[in-house]
Amino acid sequence: MARRVVPSQIVALIDQNFTGAQSPSLGVNHASVASLTAVVRLIDEVPSELLTISGRDYSDLIRGIEAIRNSVAFWQHKGSGEIGAAPIDGKNILVVLRTVLAKCPDQTPSAATAELAFIADDALRDSVRLDISTATSALHNGEWKAATVLAGAAAEALLLWAVTAAPGLTTLAQKPKGPPEDWGLSDYIAVAMSLNLIKNNTEKLAILAKNFRNLIHPGRARRLGEVCDRATALTALAAVECIVRDLS
Repeated sequence: MARRVVPSQIVALIDQNFTGAQSPSLGVNHASVASLTAVVRLIDEVPSELLTISGRDYSDLIRGIEAIRNSVAFWQHKGSGEIGAAPIDGKNILVVLRTVLAKCPDQTPSAATAELAFIADDALRDSVRLDISTATSALHNGEWKAATVLAGAAAEALLLWAVTAAPGLTTLAQKPKGPPEDWGLSDYIAVAMSLNLIKNNTEKLAILAKNFRNLIHPGRARRLGEVCDRATALTALAAVECIVRDLS
């Protein structure tokens, strides 16, 4: 399986190997050249969707990469000693790269993940989209339990948002005790149905997803003689897709 390189990994490499990178000039020598080329190679391997920077930040990233490449090539041509790589706008090249990479996330939803435009809260929307994307990725990788559990979590988050945003919640005749944040997934499903937020088939899938998600507990799985598999993962993801469709 291919290794996935993330921005924080490169930030850690810079911190571990270049503690003196605060001086403007970057020294390229026999001791530093391997780490410098590793930084550039790892940046090349970062998935493009994780490089969420733009404008000046992206320009600085490219400038930094090319500055290291050119300096290493010049040092190799020289054959010995040390050369000083010129700073970028008065800053050490590695400081510039570290600053830019620290702004990039290690995870981001795939482009195919539903946009969830109906959720106005940016942080919540991004969190749920990431769970759906990761669950889908886990399904493709054969990680059945991870896909089942993450899809179940996404379903719960979506229904919690939906019932709390529904104007009819305060006048609902029967509802679980306590604030919605303290309810369980079964409560969200029941209330969502009472408020006509989801359809009958969605309710059935969501109940199945709830039951399958509980298989994460070893005692329950052993007692029922069931395990998470491709079917549970597909069901949980189908429940999420139907919830998204209904709420949209």
